[in-house]
Amino acid sequence: MPGSTDDAGPDLDPITRHTRSRRDLEEGIERDFGQNLSYGAYLDLPTLLSAQHPRATPPQHDELLFIIQHQTTELWLRLVIHELTSARSLLAADDHRQALKRIARVKHIQASMTEQWSVLATLTPSEYAQFRAFLATGSGFQSWQYRAVEFMLGNKNAAMLPVFAHDEEQHAELERLLHEPSLYDEVLAWLARRGHPVPQEVLTRDVSEPYRAHEGVVAALSRIYADPQEHWAEYETAEELVDLEDNFQVWRFRHLKTVERIIGSKRGSGGSSGVPFLRRALELTFFPELYDVRSAIQDVTPEGYHGGDGRG
Repeated sequence: MPGSTDDAGPDLDPITRHTRSRRDLEEGIERDFGQNLSYGAYLDLPTLLSAQHPRATPPQHDELLFIIQHQTTELWLRLVIHELTSARSLLAADDHRQALKRIARVKHIQASMTEQWSVLATLTPSEYAQFRAFLATGSGFQSWQYRAVEFMLGNKNAAMLPVFAHDEEQHAELERLLHEPSLYDEVLAWLARRGHPVPQEVLTRDVSEPYRAHEGVVAALSRIYADPQEHWAEYETAEELVDLEDNFQVWRFRHLKTVERIIGSKRGSGGSSGVPFLRRALELTFFPELYDVRSAIQDVTPEGYHGGDGRG
């Protein structure tokens, strides 16, 4: 456009270049949304942005932060469920490459979920105390999507179901996931189909029960880890699962430390012991043999090596 500083080239005077305060709209930019689909309509922003309902009386400035933080987490969890569902199906169809693509995306989602604890950590104990009572018995413990992710990764626990009995749809979804193979179950079945000696009792176990480590699986994984180049697909898949678990534990730890920072040793609003309950979650594992196999891997001793006895 004649006379527009946006059309000026690199020879524009430096002072002018750094003091421009507007850019002109290009001719092709859509302006009429009477009939055309807009960004806000596609995302249903009126619904999304009207879903925050602070309850504190009198109103408290920081309650909106608390609500949006947890709503954002639930949106990420919805995407995690979407990706893990696909990853399980792809593994069952022996398409491990696409399954790893899904898992890689989950890892990035986990990084975002973990980082956002730093936003909630700006909420001081005094600020939270101004509206905590208005949560009543509401608690993140009651997040059905979080439980769904845990079930899909293998932390099955039927005792969680009564917490969701008040919502027939949520309860039914968790009941279904309880009786479906976890991501790890599908990985072990995939390993067996690729000729690895996964014990039959592991492959036919009751998938509604929490997974328990089996020495036979450690032996099968040891074979893979002893020769990564020969078994690269299996090796890569195993390490992606370790990344998933590691990320999940980092998220749990940041959750624990944020809660401890804000409420100290108070009980959780949902009735749990609070920080002690969260700390016990750090002992949980989804893929136990993937950690056990690390102890079974033998260190390589180069030919001619005459060092110490290896005891350190």
